[in-house]
Amino acid sequence: MEVFIPLLMSAIVDGGLDREKDFMLKSWFSPELIANRNRFVLTAGLIMVIIACISMAFGLLSARFSAISSQGFAKNLRYSILDKIQSFSFANTDRFTTSSLITRGTTDVNAVRNTMYQFQRTLARSPIMVIMASVMAFTVAPNLALVFLIAIPVLALVLAILLKIGQPRFRKMLEKMDDMNSAVQENLVSSRVVKAYVRGDYESKRFEGTTEDLRQAQLASSRLFTMTGPIQMIVMWTCTIIILFLGGKEIIFQKTGLLKGELVSLVSYTTQAVNALTMLTWLIMSLSRAQASLIRINEVLDEEPDIKDGTIDAPPVDGSVEFENVCFSYSKDPEKSALKNVSFTIRSGETIGVIGGTGEGKSTLVNLIPRFYDTLSGTVRVGGKDVRSYTLKALRDGVSMVLQNGTLFSGTIADNLRWGKQDATLGEMKAACSVACADEYIDRFPDGYETVLEQNAANLSGGQKQRLRIARAIIKAPKILILDDSTSAVDMTTDEHIRKALRTSLPGATKIIIAQRIASIMTCDRIIVLEEGRLRDIGTHTELMERSRIYRDVYDSQMREEDNCHGEG
Repeated sequence: MEVFIPLLMSAIVDGGLDREKDFMLKSWFSPELIANRNRFVLTAGLIMVIIACISMAFGLLSARFSAISSQGFAKNLRYSILDKIQSFSFANTDRFTTSSLITRGTTDVNAVRNTMYQFQRTLARSPIMVIMASVMAFTVAPNLALVFLIAIPVLALVLAILLKIGQPRFRKMLEKMDDMNSAVQENLVSSRVVKAYVRGDYESKRFEGTTEDLRQAQLASSRLFTMTGPIQMIVMWTCTIIILFLGGKEIIFQKTGLLKGELVSLVSYTTQAVNALTMLTWLIMSLSRAQASLIRINEVLDEEPDIKDGTIDAPPVDGSVEFENVCFSYSKDPEKSALKNVSFTIRSGETIGVIGGTGEGKSTLVNLIPRFYDTLSGTVRVGGKDVRSYTLKALRDGVSMVLQNGTLFSGTIADNLRWGKQDATLGEMKAACSVACADEYIDRFPDGYETVLEQNAANLSGGQKQRLRIARAIIKAPKILILDDSTSAVDMTTDEHIRKALRTSLPGATKIIIAQRIASIMTCDRIIVLEEGRLRDIGTHTELMERSRIYRDVYDSQMREEDNCHGEG
């Protein structure tokens, strides 16, 4: 539609104003209409307005459909990214970092969406406009139309140079954005620590440094985009001046039959062609920017999960656990193993304590049971079968794990409890909370189990959070219950009450308790002692007191601390 507008403009100038005999589009109008100058100008002008309105309508439809499809594409892409992340093991997540994954699912997806929107609107329009405007320009004045063709190689050369420079800059900008998001996330998650140590000024300066790095990277990449505008204007106006100069000479000296209106239309076609080429340049620049984001998105989508499903789609038949010569390394390097040749057997229904110093491999040990990580060598069996033979859903349906710093989600207390069992009744929730000693504070809330938790359960204390997480694990009625230092924030009396209640509420379940306080595991059926990733001993409290120096040293140290505290009291 837009290609017709310069033709009508030419007809108005030549046929309506200058009254030339052989003006363009003469065959479109009747002789009677052409003879009446005013009617001819008004009619041609009305047709021009109608064509412009039709063009605008198509443009609006193009914008609408492009927006719908690009937004839908972004939605599907975000879902695919999240779905892929859900299949990651902890090792996969560690390789990307949380802040980077957030950036890839938000900023990178938006960059791709914006480019897709522009791509759909420009890819068909701009090439067709270049071709049609060129054809029309050569139809009007072949010798003068050659002038604006110079713009094509010039813009192509500029494009090639900008693309070569731009790709590394876009990539660097996104990496700096990852760093900034990481700083924000770390600051917000640890805001209480920052305030406690009065390190707000330090964190502000550190954040200022990351934002300045990002600003510089964004400026470096955006300069490329800003350069295309001036280059387009130089090319377009240069072509226009040359065409007006040469065309004006032809009209003044009547070297050819070029008419004034045809010269006007030729300038319009030159402008249309150069603008279309510039849009293509912008599009390819956007594609270069989006390519950096696409590479990062594809890194997530192409990542092979370290842990793959087995074939057994039923939960373990019992809670027995067996480690056979298990070695594990977070870096996959045998020289840097967190666990070394660990072997032991846990009978179904046993209560097992795990003790050892910080960094000795306690959490690593229990993370291998629900396959958060896979062993470097050796075998872990649950219910008599290799954990790798189960589907992840089946295996983890049989295991409940309570982490010391686990997460509670925004929503009600009941919503959080139903993470353990989706169809849990109020009676089941109360029973689980009674075992975890969470009912004593939930009942004091005006809304009870419908009390809304703030983000990160900020309206609960540390001990209340831990008890609610224990209740969430209990309501699942697992074959194996793992408590990873999950009572560190509760008092000794509550800790003892929870341990006693677990024996009666989950009599057939295997319970594995990691604790720093030796009093929390003294009554366990057996206790595993870890040191430097190795199994140093396993036995009852009495047996270990007799034969394990490590266990005895820990016991004596903690008992002395308690005696000193009582003495000072």
